[in-house]
Amino acid sequence: MCYYTSGMACPYFFPVEPRTAGSNPQHAMLPLGASWTGSCQAVPDASWQPDDTTLRSLCNLGYARGNCSRFPCDDGPDAVRFTISRDDGRSLRIYYVVERDHHPFAHGPLDYSLAGQRFADPPPGETMGRQARAYVESYLRRKAEAQGR
Repeated sequence: MCYYTSGMACPYFFPVEPRTAGSNPQHAMLPLGASWTGSCQAVPDASWQPDDTTLRSLCNLGYARGNCSRFPCDDGPDAVRFTISRDDGRSLRIYYVVERDHHPFAHGPLDYSLAGQRFADPPPGETMGRQARAYVESYLRRKAEAQGR
């Protein structure tokens, strides 16, 4: 069984593209497997483009409650974590954990078809779905580079 784990991303961060080309061993341990640009979805219907400092220290790393002025003041989640638990060459099994105060808030498996380039069942919510896809993209990019492709 293969396990690739990472830290946590802000649950309101919608990743758009990797911030750097190629893989960087230091970035592999970032929550989404790379440093990403993107937008903040914390305020519904009011997407916001964070600056580089905010992207690096809050959006890509999670646990922004109390540090980000846009972070909701409700009892919602603080961070999202992903782990590859299986890569059989045809599909990936990803496990996600959404956290609140360093405790599980929600969790579950996600199955991703490599041939179909999609999840068997969509992840819960558009933002988490994009985070899960960004995580898969980072993983596959590093895997291809390691294999010399």
